[in-house]
Amino acid sequence: MTTPAALRAILVDVAPGQLDPDELADRMSELESLSMTYGSLVVVHRVQRRDTPDYSTFVGKGKLDELVGLGAEMKADLLIFGNQLKPSQIFNVQEVLRKAKSKMQAWDRLDLILKIFQLHADSPESRLQIRLAAIKHMGPRIFNMGIELDRQGGGVGTSGIGETNLEIMRRHLKEEERMIRSRLADCARTRGQHRARRARQGLKTVGVVGYTNVGKSTLMNALTGKGVLAADMLFATLGTRVGKMKWDSYVDVEGNFLRRPDVLVNDTVGFIRDLPPQLVEAFASTLEDSVESDLLLHVVDGSDPRLEEKIAVVDGILAQIKAIQPRLFVFNKSDRLSPAVKKRLAKKFGELQPCFVSAVAGDGLGSLKDRISKELAK
Repeated sequence: MTTPAALRAILVDVAPGQLDPDELADRMSELESLSMTYGSLVVVHRVQRRDTPDYSTFVGKGKLDELVGLGAEMKADLLIFGNQLKPSQIFNVQEVLRKAKSKMQAWDRLDLILKIFQLHADSPESRLQIRLAAIKHMGPRIFNMGIELDRQGGGVGTSGIGETNLEIMRRHLKEEERMIRSRLADCARTRGQHRARRARQGLKTVGVVGYTNVGKSTLMNALTGKGVLAADMLFATLGTRVGKMKWDSYVDVEGNFLRRPDVLVNDTVGFIRDLPPQLVEAFASTLEDSVESDLLLHVVDGSDPRLEEKIAVVDGILAQIKAIQPRLFVFNKSDRLSPAVKKRLAKKFGELQPCFVSAVAGDGLGSLKDRISKELAK
């Protein structure tokens, strides 16, 4: 993974006037975390309160002019929007930056996520998935650019060239998308063959899912000793990692050693709020391992004050990919919780019957493994 040189970024978000200040602060904090994961030094935050984004530039001409001036003053490299912009909006923003001779590039939230994915992609399949998502994201923008070329031509001799260039770009992207989908289908078939072989061998599988940066990979390392990358950053894991569960010594009441069945644990990409459909689609083959597993471990950061919202985000995406198998809720980072807080959470989320663990400290892992064993035996 090649990390980009430190870039200076201005973060801007548009939020409805009635949005809760704590929720807005959490959104901006997440945007800053995404920016820092990519390698950007955040220069300043700007939030515009308006119920309806500006049709042309999302933030409106006055606010955009202010941001252009701020970018020049702060010597910023990036203007990052915390929302997903329409193709025409990002095009218009870029035109304003170009005419102002600003050195800033304009990215929306999906641009930033895709850039992070490109940095973290460490397998041919994940690189293909990211390229597919980029095509789905950039296609409408290219179409919009072609329309603008046509409009700016203003008559015979130029509109035809614009249309020809547009058709060339669209055909190129369509052919590349076809090629990528074909290669991803090959990967999916291979993955399906692996799952079928495991099923014939009687192997049970557990999928680890959750919001990004809740400690999924750290938990998988603790359960399997696999040694996958566990970093304090968003989207550290993109592809699927598979490891075999390491059972503790298991002795019955008479002192007889009992062998537990082999169980495979799958770790995959973390989820995030407002995850665009094209990203879910692009990672569909990777997410198949979770969909096809016998049990899901839904990992939650137990120390996160907004954990309910993030549980809902993950539940929504699991419903979207039709993951309907049994699941265990695992409240991670319990070493950060006082006994009183842990007791309050256990009562509040009693219907989820959560396991409290610390993947780093090792607390609660034995109880979690017992729960996994019992669920898989049903």
